[in-house]
Amino acid sequence: MSTADSGSAAGVRVEIEDVQSGALRPRPVPYEGQFIFLRVDDRHAGRALLRRLLPLTSGGLPSVDRSRDAWVAVAFTHQGLRALGVPQESLDSFPQAFREGMAARAELIGDVGENAPAHWEAPYGSGDVHIALSALASDAGRLNRELERTQAAYRGVPGVQVIWEQDVHQLPTGRTTFGFRDGISHPNIEGVGLPGSNPQEAPIKAGEFILGYPDETGNLPPMPTPDVLGRNGTYVAVRKVHTNVAAWRRYLRDNSSDAEEEALLAAKMVGRWPSGAPLTLTPEHDDPELAADPDRVNNFLYREHDDRGLRCPAGAHIRRNNPRDATIIGNARMHRLIRRGTTYGPPLPEGVLEDDGADRGLVGVFIGAHIERQFEFIKSEWVNDGNFIGYPGEQDPVAGHHGGTGSVTIPGKPVRRRLRNLPSFVVTRGGEYCFVPGLRALRWLAELED
Repeated sequence: MSTADSGSAAGVRVEIEDVQSGALRPRPVPYEGQFIFLRVDDRHAGRALLRRLLPLTSGGLPSVDRSRDAWVAVAFTHQGLRALGVPQESLDSFPQAFREGMAARAELIGDVGENAPAHWEAPYGSGDVHIALSALASDAGRLNRELERTQAAYRGVPGVQVIWEQDVHQLPTGRTTFGFRDGISHPNIEGVGLPGSNPQEAPIKAGEFILGYPDETGNLPPMPTPDVLGRNGTYVAVRKVHTNVAAWRRYLRDNSSDAEEEALLAAKMVGRWPSGAPLTLTPEHDDPELAADPDRVNNFLYREHDDRGLRCPAGAHIRRNNPRDATIIGNARMHRLIRRGTTYGPPLPEGVLEDDGADRGLVGVFIGAHIERQFEFIKSEWVNDGNFIGYPGEQDPVAGHHGGTGSVTIPGKPVRRRLRNLPSFVVTRGGEYCFVPGLRALRWLAELED
């Protein structure tokens, strides 16, 4: 089997060809994609479907051949593994968070009020989501070819039902519905052979992202049994989030004196300018030329140049979710995630300040080997609270659920600025915890007998 050698003293080797492409490869830019949820009503039919999907599911790193810049990934909820007839001993070996599912842990991660599972879009949180398929490609033609093959695999299979589909795509602007470039940062993972986006980031242990390898504690993360099922697998938190773009624009307008101040305020809340240029490197104005340079756009740390947050506030969205080397309570490397955001719905026309009723937002996929100390920790401690940066009670200015009472501190000279009465700019529409098995594990699941 092909492997990638990290070149580290430990000589960690990740069996990259056994890791599903959808787990480690950054999404293409631009991109087109689709998420599909399936319910398995008959375990034999579910296994037959997996046998059909196996030839379509790839592993390894991106190809230099752009015609192959497309892939399908297969993941399972705990209920889905049960529906396939996975032995109880194996089901019980998965971590508690995965066994319970995101809906059962909604209060822990701040999905309350209008974000609570009672208001989620069906079938999220219902227990009916068993298999999650994702297809991503660099253009619509390649995506359609992948989807045709995928649909042929599950169409006509009795006992397996499609219960949800969501198209995602890069907007014509190349930015999110809020108007900001996304998908810039990707961790440097030891032993994978895919460089991280920040050349100053020391390699992070593979076990933070892939099961079967040492993590940042020096230990192997807990792995489901048998070994063939767990090794080279990982977990994903899938989230559908609606974005209140009109509310975002109104808040910026109402708290700024002119367009220049409005642009700076938005950048202070996000941590980057719309082009993707980071405030840490260009604090006074946007710099599209810097943003377009892959060697510079993510080449920064916080402690040396901006420890006090005068350039990029400690509470800014990107700094909260990845504090890098900033002075915080705790070790940021223990909570690193692979984050893959994809946009759905139409953009709100430029300059419009009233909601048009369209559903638009983000389907986010958050990948790591430790659901509790990665995704759940980031949501509960870094997004929903500011204790770790010295601002108790302050939530992420973009992703927090403020409800009209939120506040955000922006350090400055001679005095800091305190934003108040923030509305919620995002609303949770649903979420699921899924397991993404390695390719050998997929074969094992497909060949289960009873």
